[in-house]
Amino acid sequence: MENFLDQYGYLALLVGTFFEGETAILVASSLIYRGLFDFPITILVAFLGSFISDWIYFLIGRLNGKYFLAKRPGLQVKVEPVAKFFRKHQLQILFSYRFLYGFRIIIPLIVGMSGLSPARYLFYSTLTGLMWATLVSTAGYWVGRLLNLQAKAFEDNFLFIVLGFALFGLIVGYVIRTLALKRMEAD
Repeated sequence: MENFLDQYGYLALLVGTFFEGETAILVASSLIYRGLFDFPITILVAFLGSFISDWIYFLIGRLNGKYFLAKRPGLQVKVEPVAKFFRKHQLQILFSYRFLYGFRIIIPLIVGMSGLSPARYLFYSTLTGLMWATLVSTAGYWVGRLLNLQAKAFEDNFLFIVLGFALFGLIVGYVIRTLALKRMEAD
């Protein structure tokens, strides 16, 4: 496991944060205190993975969002209420969307379709991306340190640990998402 993390750790983190985010960064950051990952590099790589993903969806929305949604009716149904909420609460969404599990594809797509300038989105996506990567890495670091997680523990219990972090991320994301949806319905 340590050899795998030495060879592919940051690449796995980059790919993980590109596609999903929380689980990958929590696993990597929980091993920082063991020396398998470096705190600033973990934050930077996690930020880059999510930043690249967000910008791809932002550009899809900006360049061809209506066509993209027309080909995905299931996604289009989900976009409408979020787009309405975004128009009313643009600043709050731009600062919080990375923490809203289940919205990480939809929101950059909507932002791209909204006409927000790329320079303004660059500012918000950089600022919130660094905040997200720092906060989640810090949480993962303290979980790893408090539970004394070791690479051997990951090797022996990899599936359970990843599922535990995923469950933790889903629960936190579900609570935040539920609160955001209730707020959307109220508006």
